[in-house]
Amino acid sequence: MKRFLRGAGAAAFWLAVWEGIYLLVGKAILVPSPLSVLLKIAELCAEKAFWLSVLTSLSRVALGFILGTALGMLFAVLTAKSPVLKSLLSPLLHTVKATPVASFIILAVIWLSVGKVPVLTALLVVLPGVWANVESGILSVDPKLIEMGKAFKMTKRDIFFKIEIPSIKPFFLAAVNSAMGMAWKAGIAAEVICPYKYSIGTALHDSKIYLETTELFAWTAVTVILSVLLEKLVLSVVRKGGGSRAQV
Repeated sequence: MKRFLRGAGAAAFWLAVWEGIYLLVGKAILVPSPLSVLLKIAELCAEKAFWLSVLTSLSRVALGFILGTALGMLFAVLTAKSPVLKSLLSPLLHTVKATPVASFIILAVIWLSVGKVPVLTALLVVLPGVWANVESGILSVDPKLIEMGKAFKMTKRDIFFKIEIPSIKPFFLAAVNSAMGMAWKAGIAAEVICPYKYSIGTALHDSKIYLETTELFAWTAVTVILSVLLEKLVLSVVRKGGGSRAQV
């Protein structure tokens, strides 16, 4: 209850700040009021195009996130187990990590159809974080625990699920915690640069073009809310996916 009250208090404080800025500026085209944005969100929710846009963006970012996570885990296993592959693939990790998101988007536009650009962008943003964190997790597994498991005649399956996975899991959680938000922002940014018929990025792009500031704020609020919900959902699923500590 205290946590909820603190959260509600913080939200109320920043809404008051927002309202104060709105009153100070005095021009809705620059800063709309919180109430007008809330009403616009309600108006958007009554439209079929809103839900099509949300579902389209969610599906493409989710696909990019899943593919990026899978590839990151695969590369992490390869580089953690083989020094040769680590030397060979490490430049790829550093290159992807250092390349600006805008460069990914522009290259994706050249290589792919517009609808696939957010998928590739989200994938490339997620890949390095998952790769680096999971690799660190694999390397952090205590060999003594594995030896102890073998001494107690644990099967390879039990060693994997009861020792290795719980040891790697905190690193994976840390990667997912940041990767989901980054994938969402990068995917939406790709949609803004490469507008598609139904997507959140396209709605943001159109709002800017037509100077619909209230609608722009409304879509931005929707984007933030969805980002928070997605992160909580993904973390909840991952936390339930295995044990939290090594067991022998």
